[in-house]
Amino acid sequence: MIRTGRADLSFDGIRTEFGLRAAFPPDALAEAEEAVSRPVGDRADLTSIPFVTIDPPGAKDLDQALHLERTASGFVVHYAIADLGLFVTPGGALDAEVRRRGQTMYLPDGNVPLHPTVLSEGAASLLPGVVRPAVVWTFTCSSEGVPTAVEVRRALVRSTAQFDYESVQKTFDAGDPHPSVAALAEFGPLRRALALERGAIELQLPEQEIESDGDGWKLVTRPRASVDSWNAEISLMTGMAAASIMLEARAGILRTLPDPDDAAVGSLRKSAAALGVPWPADLSPGAFLAGLDASTPEALALFTDATRLLRGAGYSAFNGSVPEVVTHAGVAAPYTHVTAPLRRLVDRFATEVCLAVSAGQELPSWLAEALPLLPSLMGASDSLASKVERASLDQVEAWVLTGRVGQEFEAVVMRSGDNEAEVFIASPPVLAKCAGSHLPEGERIHVRLTEADPATHRVRFTAV
Repeated sequence: MIRTGRADLSFDGIRTEFGLRAAFPPDALAEAEEAVSRPVGDRADLTSIPFVTIDPPGAKDLDQALHLERTASGFVVHYAIADLGLFVTPGGALDAEVRRRGQTMYLPDGNVPLHPTVLSEGAASLLPGVVRPAVVWTFTCSSEGVPTAVEVRRALVRSTAQFDYESVQKTFDAGDPHPSVAALAEFGPLRRALALERGAIELQLPEQEIESDGDGWKLVTRPRASVDSWNAEISLMTGMAAASIMLEARAGILRTLPDPDDAAVGSLRKSAAALGVPWPADLSPGAFLAGLDASTPEALALFTDATRLLRGAGYSAFNGSVPEVVTHAGVAAPYTHVTAPLRRLVDRFATEVCLAVSAGQELPSWLAEALPLLPSLMGASDSLASKVERASLDQVEAWVLTGRVGQEFEAVVMRSGDNEAEVFIASPPVLAKCAGSHLPEGERIHVRLTEADPATHRVRFTAV
């Protein structure tokens, strides 16, 4: 935790380092402002459905709104997604600029948005109490949570309330959830069970978050709430349905991840054995990881090791023939991005594919021409976003630890190498490199802080 003036603690250096520009070119901004008053066209009126949104506190770029209903035979899920296709003209100045950006870049002291805020926090955002154009996915599901019918269409919707994960979790814990999401407590676990049956792999590594702390910043870690996990299953179900539509039409763009090879699984099994964590031979990696207690040091080390199972993620565009790899190993099914178009470029194009196919129409030429360009655009954007996030965390870690060089901390060894390891310190929550030979993975050790340099945002420890 740090207590110096906020002017000294901005992230402008990271913006400069990575060439992040918040301002939009005048022609792109003018297009966005003009699009606000654009006619919504002929679309279904679903404003009678009491949608709600669940997002981080204070969020204004609201991509998704949700409504679940328990029926006699199963569930009906309505999932409304912001309709950027209405606001972005293909081939226009705004389209060119959002292609350059790729996605919203999140920094603690302000975002660098994919779209101008007049859209992302205004006319296109599914804010509560106002009618908004949206793309609505409707799932009719069995009592086991399996979709038996899927419909996607343009519609008008109205969110009735804006919630955050913590407050919604509290309503479930108190036994009084909002009626629009009450069925999540049953539907979410059903979907998660189906994911484990497929062999999906989910890592429960501690997530570092940066929070404002008066005149400075602090690092926190948050365990994933059940509501967060349940809500994520709705998004995953939608991405899987969209992928199925694309594969049937032999046109679209998938988010792919090769299955882990035998060597990676074998290495993880050896790590589990070395840590004394039983792994039955007939249990898949995903089921094994899901059964671990995420609070234990052994689990932290295994989750870190398991990142080797999820390497090689990419995007695969196709039109006319199906690519060789169509599945995502983390999901254990074909999957694509369609649920965050305000914040991620590819979702708008993937959504337009699904709408065209579902309507029995040919892909418009601008869409067919854009598909093969998206993998490289998104690959570069994902890489940049990862670097920006890591640099922001490194910067705050250095600020938080300034003045504590020479102090000792208790740490968990996450991953060990010949001369260096990756360690996690719980207080303050820091993930950093530590000098030391063949440190025992999964064990608690003492480390000494040897470097905390805000200028280079470097933090280093040495095993004691």
